Amino acid sequence: MAEKDRLRTYRGKRHFDRTKEPQGTKEPRGAGESRGQDVSSDDGWHFVVQIHDASTMHFDFRLQVDDVLKSWSVPKGPSADPQDKRLAMPTEDHPLEYEEFEGVIAEGEYGGGTVIVWDRGTYRPTSHDRRGRPMPFDEALESGHARFWLDGSKLHGVYALTRFRGGEREAWLLVKTDDERARPGDSGTPDPRRARSVRSRRTLRQVAREE
Repeated sequence: MAEKDRLRTYRGKRHFDRTKEPQGTKEPRGAGESRGQDVSSDDGWHFVVQIHDASTMHFDFRLQVDDVLKSWSVPKGPSADPQDKRLAMPTEDHPLEYEEFEGVIAEGEYGGGTVIVWDRGTYRPTSHDRRGRPMPFDEALESGHARFWLDGSKLHGVYALTRFRGGEREAWLLVKTDDERARPGDSGTPDPRRARSVRSRRTLRQVAREE
């Protein structure tokens, strides 16, 4: 599917003369440029976790899949404890440039509120099919269960996204696997109002005040 079609919903919800959010022009980068990429590549695809102080406070979890960022709203944020099953509600695909976005979306606009980049880095798909063969990441997502290794400033190790409800109210769970980077009993998710951006070291309040 063409990039412009994959971002149609994203662009249709926004007025770019009123918001600083990117429209989307970047070419794919990372572990390949085609939907049939080698999932064993060491280059890694990009991921970002943003804190969004909108009508309700939440974390936005985004994974680069080809030319877009696949996105989920995670109300409680990612956890480093394998016992924590974090609800993740899918949202529209975002452009690659969105991993750098930090600022204030004007009141009255879609998603109005303050955004900071809480974590970012690269990830490697680790899903396999029933025969133990590496599985392309887009196929793993389509099947409803995808595993991936995160290498960020704050998040590390293998996580999994699992779809538990389909249809119009599609919903997923984001769960840390029990590996060497797990921290049982420690969610690893801070108070979002006190958390600092890995991009600018600012808090939500500081970004809102300065912008």
